[in-house]
Amino acid sequence: MREPRLGHRHLGFGVGLRSAHYAHILREKPRVDWFEIISENYIDSQGRPRAVLDQIAEQYPIVMHGVSLSIGSTDPLNREYLQKLKKLAAAVRAEWVSDHLCWTGVAGRNTHDLLPVPLTESVLKHVVDRIRIVQDVLERPLVLENPSSYVTFACSEMSEWEFLSRMAEDADCGLLLDVNNVYVSCFNHDCDPVEYIENVPHQRIVQCHLAGHTNCGSHLIDTHDGHVINPVWALYRRTHDLTGGMSTLIEWDAHIPAFPVVHAEVLKARQYIGDVVPSAERAAIADLTNEESVSSDDIRRQTASAIFHPPVLVAAEVE
Repeated sequence: MREPRLGHRHLGFGVGLRSAHYAHILREKPRVDWFEIISENYIDSQGRPRAVLDQIAEQYPIVMHGVSLSIGSTDPLNREYLQKLKKLAAAVRAEWVSDHLCWTGVAGRNTHDLLPVPLTESVLKHVVDRIRIVQDVLERPLVLENPSSYVTFACSEMSEWEFLSRMAEDADCGLLLDVNNVYVSCFNHDCDPVEYIENVPHQRIVQCHLAGHTNCGSHLIDTHDGHVINPVWALYRRTHDLTGGMSTLIEWDAHIPAFPVVHAEVLKARQYIGDVVPSAERAAIADLTNEESVSSDDIRRQTASAIFHPPVLVAAEVE
């Protein structure tokens, strides 16, 4: 196996940059390690969002996360879009550029959704070829995320973790492992999330996402609108142990609470891996679970408990 040519640095613990928090961030300059932006919110903006981003980029590392690359589509790659990504990445000195293993449309129409790809040999080759083109245009390795999914394809020939592993190796790209998406997809498709976590190529994982989701009883929906639940935290800690550490980000995109609430969730991630949290910040962390080491069997038990006794999700109050 070739050594990955990623070379990304460990950024620590970050937060998704959302317009609801602009004023707080500019005023308070919170002690956050880095921010992740949704690329499409800024590539064509010359107004206030871009002005705010430029200010924040002067003070914090920035990572770009896209939702329109459509790497799995049969449509030609959008070269104009790629050039805009490249230009924005240079302007904000982005640490890396990421998107999702998915397709978002066909025949020039955008569904504005992250749709799953069939996990076949032919699709794998198609995606790898397109990743190589994107990396050549961007002149940097691409980082791709595992999306949450709600349907599977009868024609699939391999597991998602095998597809991701071979894709990352063959295309020489990075992975953004969304631990919440692993949990959501495995719940929906009756798979073992521990097996998934243990079989992705850990040396390829550049970044990790964490988020809340909605439990609908028969299925989970990746809504990014609440706190991370305990089984997902357990999977995260297992992932951290296997990778030796990766840049970690909290996503919160609906029912967005005040910035300190989101920040406290980031500090909880630090606590979960045994990182030292200053006492003043520790007080902001609510509802922590125990910090003892968690085995794979522990994670499976917690996952089973969550499936048969689903948690009641309560949106955090906005201050």
